[in-house]
Amino acid sequence: MASLSFDMPVHACNAHLHIIDPAFPNDGKAREQIGTVETYQKIASEYHIPRAVFVQAKPLGLDNSCLLDAVQKFGMQNARGIAVLNSSVTDKELEKLNAGGIRGVRFSVWNPKNAVVSFDDCQPLSERIKDMGWNVQLHMSAAQLLQHADTIRRLNCRIVIDHMGRLDPALGIKDPAYPFLCEMIDRGNTWVKLSGPYINTKTGAPWNDASQTARAIADYAPERVVWGSDFPHVTEKIKPDERALIELIPQWFPSERSRRLALAENPQELYGF
Repeated sequence: MASLSFDMPVHACNAHLHIIDPAFPNDGKAREQIGTVETYQKIASEYHIPRAVFVQAKPLGLDNSCLLDAVQKFGMQNARGIAVLNSSVTDKELEKLNAGGIRGVRFSVWNPKNAVVSFDDCQPLSERIKDMGWNVQLHMSAAQLLQHADTIRRLNCRIVIDHMGRLDPALGIKDPAYPFLCEMIDRGNTWVKLSGPYINTKTGAPWNDASQTARAIADYAPERVVWGSDFPHVTEKIKPDERALIELIPQWFPSERSRRLALAENPQELYGF
Protein backbone atom coordinates (compact mmCIF):
# COMPACT_ATOMS: atom_id res chain seq x y z
CA MET A 1 0.00 0.00 0.00
CA ALA A 2 1.30 3.45 -0.90
CA SER A 3 1.97 5.72 2.03
CA LEU A 4 -0.30 8.63 2.88
CA SER A 5 0.53 12.10 1.59
CA PHE A 6 1.12 13.28 5.17
CA ASP A 7 2.48 11.96 8.46
CA MET A 8 -0.28 10.72 10.73
CA PRO A 9 0.24 12.21 14.21
CA VAL A 10 1.37 9.94 17.01
CA HIS A 11 -1.62 8.74 19.08
CA ALA A 12 -4.03 9.72 16.29
CA CYS A 13 -7.68 9.25 17.18
CA ASN A 14 -10.70 8.60 14.98
CA ALA A 15 -13.21 10.39 17.18
CA HIS A 16 -16.38 9.39 15.36
CA LEU A 17 -17.27 5.94 14.06
CA HIS A 18 -19.89 3.28 14.64
CA ILE A 19 -19.66 -0.42 15.33
CA ILE A 20 -22.78 -2.23 14.10
CA ASP A 21 -22.70 -5.94 14.76
CA PRO A 22 -25.94 -7.87 14.05
CA ALA A 23 -24.92 -10.42 16.70
CA PHE A 24 -26.16 -7.89 19.27
CA PRO A 25 -29.80 -6.88 19.92
CA ASN A 26 -30.98 -4.45 17.24
CA ASP A 27 -34.02 -3.19 15.36
CA GLY A 28 -33.51 -5.59 12.45
CA LYS A 29 -31.54 -3.11 10.35
CA ALA A 30 -28.06 -3.86 11.68
CA ARG A 31 -27.31 -6.37 8.93
CA GLU A 32 -27.87 -3.66 6.31
CA GLN A 33 -25.37 -1.34 7.98
CA ILE A 34 -22.84 -3.80 9.36
CA GLY A 35 -19.44 -2.60 10.48
CA THR A 36 -17.57 -4.82 12.92
CA VAL A 37 -14.70 -4.12 15.30
CA GLU A 38 -12.57 -6.59 13.38
CA THR A 39 -13.12 -4.75 10.09
CA TYR A 40 -12.33 -1.39 11.65
CA GLN A 41 -9.23 -2.70 13.45
CA LYS A 42 -7.71 -3.50 10.04
CA ILE A 43 -8.39 0.05 8.83
CA ALA A 44 -6.95 1.55 12.01
CA SER A 45 -3.82 -0.57 11.73
CA GLU A 46 -3.34 0.19 8.04
CA TYR A 47 -3.54 3.95 8.50
CA HIS A 48 -1.88 4.20 11.93
CA ILE A 49 -4.88 5.48 13.88
CA PRO A 50 -4.48 3.70 17.24
CA ARG A 51 -7.26 5.48 19.16
CA ALA A 52 -11.00 5.37 18.54
CA VAL A 53 -14.24 6.82 19.86
CA PHE A 54 -17.14 4.48 19.09
CA VAL A 55 -20.58 6.07 18.91
CA GLN A 56 -23.73 4.04 19.54
CA ALA A 57 -25.62 3.52 16.28
CA LYS A 58 -29.39 3.87 15.84
CA PRO A 59 -30.12 0.21 14.94
CA LEU A 60 -28.87 -0.74 18.42
CA GLY A 61 -31.29 1.58 20.20
CA LEU A 62 -30.76 1.96 23.95
CA ASP A 63 -28.94 -1.36 24.31
CA ASN A 64 -25.28 -0.33 24.58
CA SER A 65 -23.87 -3.86 24.86
CA CYS A 66 -22.36 -3.76 21.36
CA LEU A 67 -20.70 -0.47 22.23
CA LEU A 68 -19.19 -1.82 25.43
CA ASP A 69 -17.99 -4.90 23.56
CA ALA A 70 -16.34 -2.71 20.90
CA VAL A 71 -14.44 -0.70 23.51
CA GLN A 72 -13.32 -3.89 25.22
CA LYS A 73 -12.16 -5.57 21.99
CA PHE A 74 -10.34 -2.50 20.69
CA GLY A 75 -8.72 -2.05 24.09
CA MET A 76 -9.71 0.22 26.96
CA GLN A 77 -6.39 2.05 26.76
CA ASN A 78 -7.16 3.26 23.23
CA ALA A 79 -10.96 3.26 22.96
CA ARG A 80 -13.85 5.26 24.36
CA GLY A 81 -17.60 5.05 23.76
CA ILE A 82 -20.51 7.45 23.38
CA ALA A 83 -23.76 5.84 24.55
CA VAL A 84 -27.40 6.49 23.68
CA LEU A 85 -29.54 6.79 26.81
CA ASN A 86 -32.71 8.35 28.10
CA SER A 87 -33.67 9.53 31.58
CA SER A 88 -34.69 6.03 32.64
CA VAL A 89 -31.03 5.01 33.00
CA THR A 90 -30.14 4.30 36.61
CA ASP A 91 -27.13 5.67 38.47
CA LYS A 92 -25.82 2.12 38.76
CA GLU A 93 -26.04 1.69 34.99
CA LEU A 94 -24.20 4.97 34.47
CA GLU A 95 -21.43 3.77 36.78
CA LYS A 96 -21.17 0.50 34.83
CA LEU A 97 -20.98 2.36 31.53
CA ASN A 98 -18.31 4.69 32.90
CA ALA A 99 -16.25 1.70 34.04
CA GLY A 100 -16.63 0.26 30.54
CA GLY A 101 -15.05 3.28 28.87
CA ILE A 102 -18.16 5.28 28.03
CA ARG A 103 -17.47 9.02 28.11
CA GLY A 104 -20.58 10.65 26.71
CA VAL A 105 -24.22 10.41 25.69
CA ARG A 106 -25.47 11.20 22.20
CA PHE A 107 -28.69 12.85 21.14
CA SER A 108 -29.14 12.12 17.45
CA VAL A 109 -32.37 13.95 16.72
CA TRP A 110 -31.53 15.30 13.27
CA ASN A 111 -34.22 13.11 11.75
CA PRO A 112 -37.22 13.01 14.14
CA LYS A 113 -38.71 10.08 12.19
CA ASN A 114 -36.04 7.66 13.38
CA ALA A 115 -34.73 9.34 16.53
CA VAL A 116 -34.21 6.86 19.38
CA VAL A 117 -34.21 9.53 22.10
CA SER A 118 -35.83 12.90 22.78
CA PHE A 119 -33.92 16.14 23.17
CA ASP A 120 -36.14 16.76 26.21
CA ASP A 121 -33.91 14.35 28.13
CA CYS A 122 -30.73 16.24 27.27
CA GLN A 123 -30.56 18.77 30.08
CA PRO A 124 -31.66 16.36 32.87
CA LEU A 125 -29.11 13.78 31.75
CA SER A 126 -26.39 16.39 31.39
CA GLU A 127 -26.68 17.17 35.10
CA ARG A 128 -26.20 13.51 35.97
CA ILE A 129 -23.13 12.92 33.79
CA LYS A 130 -21.19 16.14 34.22
CA ASP A 131 -19.33 15.06 37.37
CA MET A 132 -18.04 11.98 35.51
CA GLY A 133 -16.47 14.25 32.90
CA TRP A 134 -18.75 12.95 30.18
CA ASN A 135 -19.91 15.04 27.25
CA VAL A 136 -23.29 15.55 25.63
CA GLN A 137 -22.97 14.89 21.90
CA LEU A 138 -25.54 16.64 19.73
CA HIS A 139 -26.40 15.41 16.25
CA MET A 140 -28.79 18.10 15.11
CA SER A 141 -29.42 20.13 12.00
CA ALA A 142 -28.22 23.71 11.97
CA ALA A 143 -31.83 24.85 12.28
CA GLN A 144 -32.36 22.59 15.29
CA LEU A 145 -29.24 23.98 16.97
CA LEU A 146 -30.70 27.45 16.69
CA GLN A 147 -34.15 26.27 17.77
CA HIS A 148 -32.70 24.77 20.97
CA ALA A 149 -29.93 27.36 21.45
CA ASP A 150 -31.15 28.53 24.86
CA THR A 151 -31.21 24.98 26.23
CA ILE A 152 -27.78 24.21 24.78
CA ARG A 153 -26.37 27.37 26.38
CA ARG A 154 -27.64 26.15 29.75
CA LEU A 155 -25.88 22.76 29.55
CA ASN A 156 -23.32 22.72 32.34
CA CYS A 157 -21.09 19.99 30.94
CA ARG A 158 -18.83 19.28 28.00
CA ILE A 159 -20.65 19.59 24.68
CA VAL A 160 -19.74 18.04 21.33
CA ILE A 161 -21.45 19.15 18.11
CA ASP A 162 -21.62 16.40 15.48
CA HIS A 163 -20.76 16.57 11.80
CA MET A 164 -19.75 20.25 11.57
CA GLY A 165 -23.13 21.31 12.95
CA ARG A 166 -24.75 20.15 9.71
CA LEU A 167 -24.62 23.67 8.34
CA ASP A 168 -26.52 24.17 5.09
CA PRO A 169 -24.02 22.99 2.42
CA ALA A 170 -25.15 25.78 0.10
CA LEU A 171 -24.21 28.34 2.75
CA GLY A 172 -21.30 26.84 4.66
CA ILE A 173 -20.16 29.25 7.34
CA LYS A 174 -22.70 31.79 6.07
CA ASP A 175 -25.37 29.59 7.65
CA PRO A 176 -27.14 31.51 10.48
CA ALA A 177 -26.13 28.74 12.89
CA TYR A 178 -22.39 29.30 12.38
CA PRO A 179 -22.17 32.30 14.76
CA PHE A 180 -23.89 30.14 17.39
CA LEU A 181 -21.27 27.40 16.88
CA CYS A 182 -18.56 30.02 17.38
CA GLU A 183 -20.32 31.38 20.47
CA MET A 184 -20.44 27.91 22.03
CA ILE A 185 -16.81 27.22 21.16
CA ASP A 186 -15.79 30.52 22.76
CA ARG A 187 -17.45 29.48 26.01
CA GLY A 188 -14.70 26.88 26.41
CA ASN A 189 -16.76 23.73 26.98
CA THR A 190 -17.72 22.90 23.38
CA TRP A 191 -15.94 20.88 20.69
CA VAL A 192 -16.99 20.31 17.06
CA LYS A 193 -16.56 17.01 15.25
CA LEU A 194 -15.30 17.49 11.72
CA SER A 195 -16.69 14.42 10.01
CA GLY A 196 -19.17 13.24 7.41
CA PRO A 197 -18.20 15.34 4.36
CA TYR A 198 -20.76 13.43 2.30
CA ILE A 199 -23.60 14.71 4.50
CA ASN A 200 -22.27 18.26 4.40
CA THR A 201 -22.00 18.66 0.64
CA LYS A 202 -23.99 19.99 -2.26
CA THR A 203 -21.33 19.28 -4.88
CA GLY A 204 -20.61 15.63 -3.95
CA ALA A 205 -17.24 13.88 -3.98
CA PRO A 206 -14.53 15.00 -3.50
CA TRP A 207 -16.64 17.20 -1.18
CA ASN A 208 -14.79 20.47 -1.75
CA ASP A 209 -17.60 22.51 -0.21
CA ALA A 210 -17.60 20.39 2.94
CA SER A 211 -13.83 20.71 3.13
CA GLN A 212 -14.10 24.50 3.00
CA THR A 213 -16.49 24.42 5.96
CA ALA A 214 -14.29 22.00 7.91
CA ARG A 215 -11.19 24.09 7.26
CA ALA A 216 -12.97 27.29 8.37
CA ILE A 217 -14.09 25.74 11.66
CA ALA A 218 -10.65 24.26 12.27
CA ASP A 219 -9.00 27.61 11.56
CA TYR A 220 -11.40 29.36 13.94
CA ALA A 221 -10.86 26.94 16.83
CA PRO A 222 -7.89 24.59 16.33
CA GLU A 223 -8.06 23.52 19.98
CA ARG A 224 -11.76 22.70 19.86
CA VAL A 225 -12.08 20.34 16.89
CA VAL A 226 -11.70 16.59 16.52
CA TRP A 227 -11.75 14.41 13.40
CA GLY A 228 -13.80 11.33 12.61
CA SER A 229 -14.20 9.04 9.60
CA ASP A 230 -17.84 8.09 10.30
CA PHE A 231 -17.17 4.42 9.49
CA PRO A 232 -19.16 2.42 8.28
CA HIS A 233 -20.84 5.39 6.56
CA VAL A 234 -24.42 4.33 7.21
CA THR A 235 -25.94 7.23 5.28
CA GLU A 236 -24.24 6.21 2.03
CA LYS A 237 -25.49 3.50 -0.34
CA ILE A 238 -22.17 3.64 -2.19
CA LYS A 239 -19.52 3.58 0.51
CA PRO A 240 -16.70 6.14 0.22
CA ASP A 241 -13.13 4.97 0.06
CA GLU A 242 -11.50 5.04 3.51
CA ARG A 243 -8.22 6.32 2.13
CA ALA A 244 -9.96 9.16 0.28
CA LEU A 245 -11.60 10.28 3.53
CA ILE A 246 -8.31 10.09 5.43
CA GLU A 247 -6.56 12.09 2.71
CA LEU A 248 -8.92 14.98 3.48
CA ILE A 249 -7.08 15.44 6.77
CA PRO A 250 -4.29 17.66 5.36
CA GLN A 251 -6.91 19.76 3.54
CA TRP A 252 -8.81 20.35 6.76
CA PHE A 253 -5.71 20.64 8.96
CA PRO A 254 -2.88 21.85 6.71
CA SER A 255 -0.16 22.27 9.34
CA GLU A 256 1.51 19.61 11.43
CA ARG A 257 0.39 21.46 14.57
CA SER A 258 -3.26 21.60 13.51
CA ARG A 259 -3.22 17.87 12.73
CA ARG A 260 -1.60 17.09 16.07
CA LEU A 261 -4.28 19.09 17.88
CA ALA A 262 -7.29 17.71 16.00
CA LEU A 263 -6.19 14.08 15.90
CA ALA A 264 -4.21 13.65 19.12
CA GLU A 265 -4.20 16.39 21.74
CA ASN A 266 -7.85 17.51 21.54
CA PRO A 267 -9.32 14.00 21.73
CA GLN A 268 -6.94 13.19 24.56
CA GLU A 269 -8.31 16.14 26.53
CA LEU A 270 -11.94 15.55 25.58
CA TYR A 271 -12.08 11.78 26.09
CA GLY A 272 -9.40 11.24 28.71
CA PHE A 273 -6.93 9.01 26.90
